[in-house]
Amino acid sequence: MDEVQTRSQNGERDLAIYPQKREMILLTSRPVQLETPFSTFDRGLITPNDSFFVRWHHEDLPAIDPRAYALRVHGLVNTQLSLSLDALRTQFEAVEIAAVCECAGNSRAFFAPKVPGGQWGNGAMGNAVWRGARLKDILAKAGVATGAVQVRFGGLDKPTLTGDSPFLKSLDLDVATGNDVLVAYAMNGETLPMLNGYPVRLVVPGYYATYWVKMLNDIEVLDRVDDNHWMRTAYRVPADPRHHEQPGAKLPTVPITRLTVRSFITSLSDGQRVQVGKRYAVSGIAFDSGFGIAKVLFSTDGGVHWTRAELGRDEGKYAFRAWTASFTPASRQQYSLQSLAVNSIGETQHTTSVWNSSGYLRNSIETVRVDAT
Repeated sequence: MDEVQTRSQNGERDLAIYPQKREMILLTSRPVQLETPFSTFDRGLITPNDSFFVRWHHEDLPAIDPRAYALRVHGLVNTQLSLSLDALRTQFEAVEIAAVCECAGNSRAFFAPKVPGGQWGNGAMGNAVWRGARLKDILAKAGVATGAVQVRFGGLDKPTLTGDSPFLKSLDLDVATGNDVLVAYAMNGETLPMLNGYPVRLVVPGYYATYWVKMLNDIEVLDRVDDNHWMRTAYRVPADPRHHEQPGAKLPTVPITRLTVRSFITSLSDGQRVQVGKRYAVSGIAFDSGFGIAKVLFSTDGGVHWTRAELGRDEGKYAFRAWTASFTPASRQQYSLQSLAVNSIGETQHTTSVWNSSGYLRNSIETVRVDAT
């Protein structure tokens, strides 16, 4: 790993180069947490593998022998399975789907008051084309028995310290058996990078990345709601429609599940200078949990007035959606540029800041301030 230092919106942060990665923003090295530089998102809707963010929960990652790898399927099933990589590729239909993978703590650095946890900017997300076998086909081969409630997933990464909980996540059976959940072995036409879950990871389009278990090697069908640490205690938000709470409040919580609606301006950066009288084609991205982006609105005055942006081609309901809008600075002043996305069922972004003690699920309207000279 090589390191240099860069200035970011959250102060001084290191850049690091890891195997199979170009320069990434380094949050921590143990466990590995790498953020995608935000400029990457203005270069195309597909996030390159070597720039895709990385978030692990355990410090040490095992060496992987693909010849010895096996995916175990057990629990409340009629037939236990042990599937090799070759079996996953040859015994099940190969499916491709474009989907956004976003960390639940994306944008945590912008919470005020500050909260503990990885201080992500806006780069703990990425959009890729995932290829693999449908989870529902694998479960059908095993035969889910009567009484099944949830499906639990585990990976080859293990806790370093005695007493720490292995990273396990569970989906309700109806979600796990949906058409779009994949056991993926390829990403953007290539083998999964080691840091993004090689040899196999779970892909749950429309759900936060906490469910996208990496180095997946264990699938267990449960007859109950999972109460392990990572479901009962971790990755939970206030049971409030906005997942908002006042600092110091202790509200009941619910598990994080679906992505919120978000949009970003990618072609201009905060503090950038622009020229009076020059027309700018402002571009950006928007996404949601899979209902599809219906419209994006654009403002040059901090949300006082809005115009409708032009949407780019629909690359899939779970993927980034490109948008563009025109902006011509009329005078020398600072402009507060904003975008606001709305999906097909009317879900949208919050016009006021949402806060919770874990720094999860930010989807407030983001502002890019530019100075016209």
